[in-house]
Amino acid sequence: MSDDAERHARLQRAANPRRATMDDARTVARLFAAAFATDPVMDWIARPGPKRAQGLENFFYWLLQRRAIPFGHVWMAEDASVAAAWLPPKAPASPGGFFDQLKLIPMFIRLCGFPRLGRGSAMGEAMEKNHPHEPHFYLAFIAVGPRFQGMGLGGALLDATIRKVDEAGAAAYLENSNPRNTKLYERAGFVARKSISPPGAPPLIAMWREARA
Repeated sequence: MSDDAERHARLQRAANPRRATMDDARTVARLFAAAFATDPVMDWIARPGPKRAQGLENFFYWLLQRRAIPFGHVWMAEDASVAAAWLPPKAPASPGGFFDQLKLIPMFIRLCGFPRLGRGSAMGEAMEKNHPHEPHFYLAFIAVGPRFQGMGLGGALLDATIRKVDEAGAAAYLENSNPRNTKLYERAGFVARKSISPPGAPPLIAMWREARA
């Protein structure tokens, strides 16, 4: 298959995603971990060194298995080249009460390491404090596998999933952790509100998209 034919085929798969199931959780977690390994905000939070990759994968696996996939709005290309994890309006943006969050401490230690645990906590608090109260779909993460980046797959998947948001007549919200993605989100109709990062962290830009018929 020629490069152009391969790109076209992958774009078609990204534009016609399927719902991820529990059987896909580990595959999508690896995709997210690889794509976010050099993300500015995740780089600030996640522990350096050889344990970073596994810490990222474990974090995304928990997010997908326990929080995102059960709500039915994790979408992926059939070839797992690109995926997006959305939470619908009725889904809580963060874990439950104190004891539920207490159970997550070991996972966050593996993600951040003790020296950066305060960073992870500060970022989480900033995200929760600034999360909109209006009903909306929340784009928690969207990622393209590193070797597939630059093909337009992220835009194709974002457009496909935004159409599902519009069919529901809902608004949408995301936090942009990488300035390189700003134009991608703007083309999809998101508008930057403000940076919500805690002091010393890279910019994390809150972006909102009004509901459309």
